[in-house]
Formats: sequence, C-alpha cells, structure tokens
Amino acid sequence: MLLIFSEATGLAQTNNNMISYNTKDWLSVLFKFNKADTIRKLFPMIVVISLYSWGIAYLEVEVLNLSQNSQLKSISIMHNLLGFAISMLLVFRTNTAYDRWWEGRKLWGALTNNSRNLAIKLNGILPVEDKVNRNFFRKSIPLYSAILRDHLSSEKTRLALDAIDHPELEIDHTRHLPNQVASLMMNRAQELYRKNIISGDQLITINAELLSFTDICGACERIKNTPIPYSYSVFIKKFIFIYVITLPIGFVFNLGYLVIPVVAFIFYVLASLELIAEEIEDPFGGDANDVPTDKLAENMKLHVNEILD
Repeated sequence: MLLIFSEATGLAQTNNNMISYNTKDWLSVLFKFNKADTIRKLFPMIVVISLYSWGIAYLEVEVLNLSQNSQLKSISIMHNLLGFAISMLLVFRTNTAYDRWWEGRKLWGALTNNSRNLAIKLNGILPVEDKVNRNFFRKSIPLYSAILRDHLSSEKTRLALDAIDHPELEIDHTRHLPNQVASLMMNRAQELYRKNIISGDQLITINAELLSFTDICGACERIKNTPIPYSYSVFIKKFIFIYVITLPIGFVFNLGYLVIPVVAFIFYVLASLELIAEEIEDPFGGDANDVPTDKLAENMKLHVNEILD
C-alpha cells in the first residue's frame, strides 16, 4: 500500500516541463494560450494560409469573375471524398503516438517501483552498521534513473557522485552509461554474496530488481530509437498541405471571402493533430507534454535516500 501511495504522489508531482491543469476548467483551457498550445506554433503558417486564401478568393471573385458554373467548383467534391481518409490517417497517427507516450510512462513507473523495492529489500538485508554498502546503493540506485534520463534525452550526463568515498563508481562516458551503473550494482551484490554478507536466497531476492533496470532501459531505447516510418510521416504532411492548399479554390464559390477563416481553421485542426503526434511520439525529450522524467528521477532519489539513510 505504501508503494502504491508513493507512486500516486510521484505522478501528481509532475515535472517542471509537464503541464498540470484542471481538466474541468473549460474557461482556462479555452482562453489561455500556453506555450505548448499548437496555435502558438502554427500562428505564422495560419497567417500565410489566410493570405493565400484571400489571394485565391480575390482572384476568382474580383479578377476572373468566375461563375457558379465553373468547373473549379467541382474541386470541393475531392475534399468531401478525401475528408474521411485524412481523418482516419490522423486518428491512427495520434493513437500510435499516444501509445508510445503511455508505454514510456509505464516504463518509468516500473523503474520507480523497482528502485523502491530494491531499496526496501536491501534495507532489510544489509546490517544497520554497514554504512559503506548502504551508502553505495543509496547513491547508485537513483544514479541509474538520472543517467537513463540523460541518456534518453540525448544530453550529456551530469554526475554528482562522491568519488572519494566511492571511487569504484567512476563512469566511462565513452560507453553505454546505464549499463555501467547496472553492472556496478550487480557486481556489488555478487561481492556481498562472496563475502557472506548476504545469502544465496537473498541474492536471488534482489536479482529480479537488478535485472529489471536493463530491461526497462532497453524498452525505452526501443521507443526512442524507432520513430514512425519516414514515408508515413512525409505522406501525412504532404496530404495535409495539398488538401489545405486546394480548399479555397473550390469552396470560394459557396463561401466567398468567408473561405479565409474557414480554411485557416481547417489547417489549424489538421496540422495541430500532426504536431501533437510528433511531440508525444518521443516521450523522453524536453517538451511540455513529455513524460516527467526529471521529477520522477528526483522522487526516486528522495525515496531511496529515505529508505537507506
């Protein structure tokens, strides 16, 4: 029960990057433009699309003075036929991206629980007076989450270890950093067994948590290093572009200059879905909607220190 409560509080205390909001507050959502809102990112393109739509409307209505019998009016039939196809593509795109985001969150939730479980088991196994080994695991367990966070965000790992107390924790930055930390913890556990500080049964008890770190790292790397296929992503972008660019040509006959806000809004909706999918398909970056790995790593360090201190 304590583990479940800790995990729930860890989720509520989100990353500084991740937005915390009240889902029932409609007014705040509708009239407040957060930095993560797609309208801020798309505003320049919305202006360009609006100017383009105005140019098409002015050309057809004022310059060419096309009649309602013009064949250009039939272009709107194409949009009616393709509207279902583009909606299905974007729904599939968004769902696929969200599945990647949610899997990343579950993996870091598992890392949080396994770190706490390992610390709890070691706290019960190691003698209270064994300050050296307790201090080693107190530093190395949260170190893994911090290194994995930097490893997944493709940033240089910043370590804050006491090299004087534990020179065996020095890390080779030219090699796979999470694997090094996992190896250090496994080697220390085997050393404790050889010195008869822990028994074989106790080693087996903590072995599952030690192995789970690498399993979680591999699963996170799979998400990080396997983006959506390039051809699929390019096709959706080209589809949206052609669909929106051809919209005012046919609809100007029915809407006149009202085609300007209509086309701008349609572009905002379609492009926003693609932008959202692009952002959440890589859940380990620094975007506002990514998995709060910074806060989760801080919580792991805090909780492990409370257990083993």
